[in-house]
Amino acid sequence: MSKQFQGKVALVTGAASPRGLGRAIANTIAKEGGDIVVVDLNQEHIVQAAAEIAKEFGVQALGLSANVTKPEDCDAVISGVKDKFGKLDFLVNNAGVLKDNLFIRMSEQEFDFVMDVNAKGVFLMTKSASKLLLKSSSGRIVNISSLSGLTGQPGQANYSASKAAVIALTKVAAREFSGRGVLVNAVCPGYVQTDMTASLPEDVQKKLTDPMFIPLKRPGTQQEIANAVEFFLSDKASYITGTYLRVDGGAGIGM
Repeated sequence: MSKQFQGKVALVTGAASPRGLGRAIANTIAKEGGDIVVVDLNQEHIVQAAAEIAKEFGVQALGLSANVTKPEDCDAVISGVKDKFGKLDFLVNNAGVLKDNLFIRMSEQEFDFVMDVNAKGVFLMTKSASKLLLKSSSGRIVNISSLSGLTGQPGQANYSASKAAVIALTKVAAREFSGRGVLVNAVCPGYVQTDMTASLPEDVQKKLTDPMFIPLKRPGTQQEIANAVEFFLSDKASYITGTYLRVDGGAGIGM
């Protein structure tokens, strides 16, 4: 019995960390037979991640180092994908950073850094990847946004703005690529246990799991976010494009 992503090639940015969301997404795709391109910054971690994915799931896995804020790096990644696989079916823009500060204290550098990685990185990688995706008969792009991009969060002027921009980029790409059958959607996680959210102050983490904030009274898991990405990549989402899915335990009810 063939797996649903057999014969597909998926590129996942920010996928090298063994405990990160990108790795959970890559593992979920590989488990369904998809070949994986791991893109991240740390070369040692990238090579290790690709080797572990290939061994565990019996798929092909390629690790490529890139800074998603640099167009030449994004182009180099796609050239590497073309050389190795000759095609690209799925792109998951997951790479992201946090640099929280109060609005009046946030420096221009803190704002620009987060916007560059979280928003510009999505634009640049999508632009480079479109050269191959538009040739695929089942092209899919899933962008990882955030509940913060819908609600705005104190101390996250940069992060909230960047994730709101990701939703807008998702809608634009969906309209522009629809004629070639490429579907573009976004997933908006709420508070999820990752290495990145573990850096938040303890009082903030406690507040974020308060029943008044999350009706389901717990943080989400990386696998629950990966499941949403899997859905958007699958044939079950074949008539869905230009939208976003909140995976937040009810925290964004009413958004």
